[in-house]
Parts: sequence; C-alpha cells; structure tokens
Amino acid sequence: MGKKNFKPNQRETNVSTKVRADKVKSKVNGGVFVYTGAISTAELAEKLNVQVSDIIKFLFLQGKMITINTMLDDELIGTICLEFGYDFQKKNIVEAENFEDLVINDDPSKLKERPPVVTIMGHVDHGKTTLIDAIRNSNLVAGEAGGISQAIGAYQKEIKGKKITFIDTPGHEAFTAMRSRGASVTDIVVLVVAADDGVMPQTIEAIDHAKAAGVPVIVAINKMDKPGADPNRVKEELMAHDIIPEEYGGENICVEISAKTKKGIENLLETIILVAEMKELKANPDRYAMGTVLEASLDKFEGPKATLLVENGTLKEGDFLVVGTSYGKTRRMTNEYKRVLKEAAPSTPVSVIGLSEVPEAGDKFMAFSLESEAREIATKRKLIKESKTRNATSAASLDDLFNMAKEGETQTLNIIVKAESTGSAEAVKASLEKLSNDNIKINIVRATSGAITQSDVLLASAAHAIIYGFNVRPDALTRAKAEEEHVEIRLHRIIYALIEEIQAAMKGMLAPTFKENVTGQAEIRKLFKVSKIGTIAGCMVTNGSIKANSKIRLLRDGVIIFEGKLGSLQREKDQAREVKEGFECGMTIEGYNDEKEGDIIEGYEMVEEKE
Repeated sequence: MGKKNFKPNQRETNVSTKVRADKVKSKVNGGVFVYTGAISTAELAEKLNVQVSDIIKFLFLQGKMITINTMLDDELIGTICLEFGYDFQKKNIVEAENFEDLVINDDPSKLKERPPVVTIMGHVDHGKTTLIDAIRNSNLVAGEAGGISQAIGAYQKEIKGKKITFIDTPGHEAFTAMRSRGASVTDIVVLVVAADDGVMPQTIEAIDHAKAAGVPVIVAINKMDKPGADPNRVKEELMAHDIIPEEYGGENICVEISAKTKKGIENLLETIILVAEMKELKANPDRYAMGTVLEASLDKFEGPKATLLVENGTLKEGDFLVVGTSYGKTRRMTNEYKRVLKEAAPSTPVSVIGLSEVPEAGDKFMAFSLESEAREIATKRKLIKESKTRNATSAASLDDLFNMAKEGETQTLNIIVKAESTGSAEAVKASLEKLSNDNIKINIVRATSGAITQSDVLLASAAHAIIYGFNVRPDALTRAKAEEEHVEIRLHRIIYALIEEIQAAMKGMLAPTFKENVTGQAEIRKLFKVSKIGTIAGCMVTNGSIKANSKIRLLRDGVIIFEGKLGSLQREKDQAREVKEGFECGMTIEGYNDEKEGDIIEGYEMVEEKE
C-alpha cells in the first residue's frame, strides 16, 4: 500500500494553482468553440471571427435584446455558435477552493489495492458497537452515555493479512446526518439487525442511506444467542425494503451472528473480504492526500483535533492541509490506539493536530505542498462560507413558545447548540430543524463544539435565542452573564430528552415539574491517592457552596466527564455538611477515581417548581 519512502516532491498534486491562473477561458479548436463560463457578446464575436452587429441582429430577430457587453449564458452561446457554423463544448474548471468537486483520473498503473471502508449501521440497541467490540476485542460500550453511541468512531483491523477499516455510526434516529456522512465515505455497509427485534425505523433509514450511496449491503443478523431469535422473520421483513438475501435469489449476503458470544464473527469478516475483492478497490498512494473529516473537537491541551479518513493519496507528517475552512500543518498523526504515525495510506483513519481551528464533521480535506497555498485556499473557502450563512431573526424563550403554541400563534424559535463534539452538534442541529412546522419555525443560529461561553450568551442575547447544551456546561461566570442578559440555557445529556422537551413546548404542553439548581462549583487543585478509599480531590470552592451527599458532575474544559454523587466532603480533618465559596475542602466521588487537576466539580439539586 505504497510503503516506499517517497519524498513530498515526488507525489502528485491534486490541483495546480499555476495552471488555474494561466488557464484560457475560451478558444476555437477544430471548429468547436470551447469555453469555461459566461462570456460577453464582444468576446464571443472575436473568438468566432464574426461581427458583433451580426450576433446582435441575429438574436434581435429571435426576440432577444442584447448589447455588446451582455454576458451570455450557456443557451445563448450554443444558439449563436450553431448559427455561425460552430459546435460548442463547455469545460468545467474546478478551482482549488472548491476541491470537493474535483474528479481525479489516476493512471491505472499507479493504482494499488486499498482496504475496504466498512460502515456499521442499524437501529439503536441492535448491537452495532458490541459488534465492533467483538471484532476489536475492546470495550467501547462502557463509556457511552445513555447506552447509545453519540459520535463516529473509526478503527482498522487486519484479517488474514487484509486490512479492513470500520466506521461505527450512531443508531439513534437523531443521528441521521452522521449516518448519512458515514455512508458517503463507505465501500460496504454492514446492516446490523437484532434477530429478536427485526426491522425498525432506523434500520429502514440505514437501508435508504446505503441505497443512496450505491454500496453493497451485508446483513448481520445479531443476537442469535437470544431465545426469541427469528432470522427468517428478519429476512422476510428486509425483503419488503428491497434487501433480498442470496438464498432467495438476491445480492445481499446475510450472516447470522452473536456479537455477545462472538459466534459467526469470523464468517462475517470473511464475507467482508470477499465482497471487497469483488469490488477491486484501488487508490493512488503516490499523490497528496484527500478525504473526509469524520469527527472534530477542541482538545484542552492539543488544540483543534480532527479524525480524518484518507480516501486517496498518502497523508504524511508535515503536510499542509486545508480542512473545511481551516488550514494547518500536520504536526502529529495518531491511529485509534494513539500510536504516532509518520504516514497514512488510503482508507486509513487518523487523528490529526495542527489545524488553525476546529473543522466541521463531514468537511472535506486536501493536502498541499506549500503552506502559503493552503492558507490562501482556506481563507477563500471561509469567505465563501461566511457570505452564505447570515442569520437574523427574532425569537422568544421556551416558556413563551409554550404559551404561543397554546394560543395557536406563529412563532420562530432561535437556538444556539453547543455540544462536546462537532458531530454531536450537527446531529442535534439536524434533529431540531426537522421539528419545524407551519406554526413554529426552528432556526439554528449556531451549532458548534465546546463549552458554553460568554460569547455564546452575547450572541443569544443579540439573536433572542435559547442556548441548548448537549453534554457541556457553562461555568459560573457564563451562568451569571446569562442571568444578566436574561438568556435561557437548557442542558441535556440524552438527545431524545432534548427533542421531547421542545416538542412538548411546540404542542403547548410544556409542564416542567422540576428545575435544576446549581449550588456551587469547586476547582480541583491537588489529588491524593489513598488505599482503600481511592482518589481524594483537594479543592477550592470557587462559586456558591458544595453540600454533602450532593448530586455532582465532573467537568473538564466545560465538558461533562462524569455524573454521579459526592462520596464524602471534608473540611480540614472533619466531615462537613457544606463548604462555602473561598474555602478549601477534600472530596471523593462515588464510583469514580479518574479526576484531573483543573477539573471542576459542580454540585446541584433538583427543586420542584411551584405553580
């Protein structure tokens, strides 16, 4: 897979800015007028060697009024060329800043076999991540909130000398956009269907994405270890959606597995290799890399970080990248095991640091030979994007929305979404936008990753928007600013709870019974490891107070790391009922021992709201 140590200048570039700058807009070649875009009447007359007056007269008789400076569209150019004895051909020139549209036709002799990119799809809780666990011998499920995947993970596995790249996409209905993105970069879809549950709404949606992407579908009928497993019923339900098993004369291979017991996993992997060999997947490793952002976030210590899938070419340490509207130098690449890589061949997923800002999940990326070129292209892309996205509408609070919905009034609800990653932010955004109806429009002002900040509050104040935090929290200063600006901040950890809340408000049925009251925050200044007790966090209460037996959440850079209950609270050597702002204390957290210095422990209580 292109393991030779070729130097950067030996790699082929994907676009040439010099060629773009010097390109000829139009010319006549063998009786054919070749052009790239709109052209004036005077320019066309010169190229065709005819009088401008003759063209104007011809079109006047056709009922079309033009002047010498009129910019002609494709229809008029074609009509004029045919009238004056020329054929015509339009050539589409892709500018470097629009590299998503670039089509590369590689020399077949330079193409080499690459691993298949396999996307795992299916309904929530049908066992997709458990299947990845079984393949990788890992334990990914344990770290997921609410028992569902809420970000894209990419992993490579070698099977009998052949590599396979797996993409695990979330199965909940809210993550349509993420699954759609997964299908757009995949070669093969493994559709996981629970043998005891059958075809469900997101199963059908995953089938639609696979069809749209035009990729083969292998069905993994999972949970065959369960008493109610009925693979034949699953196959019959799949046929209603044009997934026809091989044994019924179709093209879809169905493999019966149990991700829990690992039965049938080997057979599934061999089937993937077989389908991949039939597709003859190839790429040119001897060119600068191109690909897609699977996930991106802002790391507290390393800055903007992106998970990239290299689709063509080879990405090397030190390459200059344009990723969405950001740019930078590939300072370090790591795989899913955090092992540092010097290069990444086609179909390899890597985590990259060194970008100027956090890109969006789903953005395309391209490597360039010069930093100046990467910076210029990224700047152009940013200006183009900014010119396309301008929002300015008014809205109200969720309670106002609730009241207006009851009265049947039309209302616009502006929302700012902040989440722990760009993938989650995009998923929440897509889910909320789908809730719009004839009476209420959901307008997403901003959807980005990272903690809720004072700048978010100021934007919400200007746009009359509500801030929704998904797995992130505001600090004390941001919360105070929100109160000052009368900005509403609503926080959730499970996406369907967020959606249900807005749906209830839209139906005029919002009736909150309990409200969260944050009692205070404490910063961890020092950690002490004590046998039989675990980790004791030496803290300073920076805001409000922390109460014994309080519900708490652990925040790291504004993102929720853990949610649970305070184990113990000590002031000096004594147990304390409450420690107030400005005092030091020691704390333990029930069932958690992985605190870090600088983390914030936030205490809160649920208070019943009075009518």
